[in-house]
Amino acid sequence: MKETPIDYQTVKRIISESQISSVGSASIREIKRLITDIEEASGTKFIRMEMGIPGISAAQVGVDAQIEALRNNVAAIYPDIDGLPALKEEAARFCKNFLDIEVSPASCLPTVGSMMGGFATFMTMSKANPKKDTTLFIDPGFPVQKQQHKVLGLKLETFDVYEYRGEKIREKLESILSKGNIHSMIYSNPNNPTWICFTEQELQIIGEIATKYDVVVIEDLAYFGMDFRKDISKPGIAPFQPSVAKYTDKYILFISSSKAFSYAGERCGMMILSDTLFNTKYEGLVPFYGTPIFGRAIVYGAIYCLSSGTSHSAQYALAAILKACNDGTYNYLDDVKVYGEKAAIMKKMFVENGFKIVYDTDIDQPIADGFYFTIAYPGFSGEELLEEFLYYGISAISLGITGSKRTEGLRACVSLVHESQFPDLEYRLKKFKEHHS
Repeated sequence: MKETPIDYQTVKRIISESQISSVGSASIREIKRLITDIEEASGTKFIRMEMGIPGISAAQVGVDAQIEALRNNVAAIYPDIDGLPALKEEAARFCKNFLDIEVSPASCLPTVGSMMGGFATFMTMSKANPKKDTTLFIDPGFPVQKQQHKVLGLKLETFDVYEYRGEKIREKLESILSKGNIHSMIYSNPNNPTWICFTEQELQIIGEIATKYDVVVIEDLAYFGMDFRKDISKPGIAPFQPSVAKYTDKYILFISSSKAFSYAGERCGMMILSDTLFNTKYEGLVPFYGTPIFGRAIVYGAIYCLSSGTSHSAQYALAAILKACNDGTYNYLDDVKVYGEKAAIMKKMFVENGFKIVYDTDIDQPIADGFYFTIAYPGFSGEELLEEFLYYGISAISLGITGSKRTEGLRACVSLVHESQFPDLEYRLKKFKEHHS
């Protein structure tokens, strides 16, 4: 038995006590708990890459505004379900300044993070048209969105986009949407877990095919502007965050405050509906929501039932952050570009020790350095590699739980890995290579 950085018997015992049937296919939160237990039992800190948690301080302009709101007693007052007027105004401005799209403030809805935005969307879309009962996932994607479908008892279809980049995505979408059962399709851009970024050509194709078959496109912009190959930080100045909103008139955008603004703890994000979709009438909604108007159904049906709105003070925080971005007094990319810098260093360490980057290109360009990257090691499936990593004090998640067909890989998140841990990471990777050459 080789001597590993974390005591072999300790890791085996904690895995057994966890009662997780398969570590490699465990959920993100299960992995998080398991790693914490191993750290406590072994007294050794892991290189933690399993959770997509911000690794920097929250935007100070938001913190200051939230404190001021609390001092003004907003904690004692219910917020409007459809959102603080100032936040809705700034969200509409933000869409114009950083996406170059026009939406009205009425179509900008705060939610308890994009997680609740997704849940409300899936609830509402699934009832809109009785002839359309399925969501299409352009994978790989965020595993919990599929869990939401499972909890709600909803149907989904999926395909791994890796083999269908560029013009190839047109035929693939045609083959699925032409069946007539898809009400909406969802993807993230930049992508969680692979960090691939759709090109304008691909977004145009997605928009055109969606319009052809009257399918709503759900675009998860959790990592807004974080394709660091472009500077998407100047209000009203190109380049803008690429979006399908330029190419179809029925869309829903999730704009998270968690990553770009490091405001994850207050659970306040934005769900942006196109004005066309907000005002579209679906008779299928009436028995469930009492109205055929999609926007009213999602606000006074889904959001009202789920949470009656989101944190009042956090809305003041997000409004202040968006206003500062819109006014050009706060450049959010200055704070988060450290993720790309760390990714470049960490990817180099992995590659030099025998690993490969699984999703390595955007068609014909090297993938950006960002919040996530994907890795594999010869001879290991993703599930096997994840479990083996535990003995070396390294954590990640399996690509298999994200809808990826590249089941040999893992997703690594750079956010919680501090630069001071780089020597430890390099040592552990060298040990891994030495033991598995």
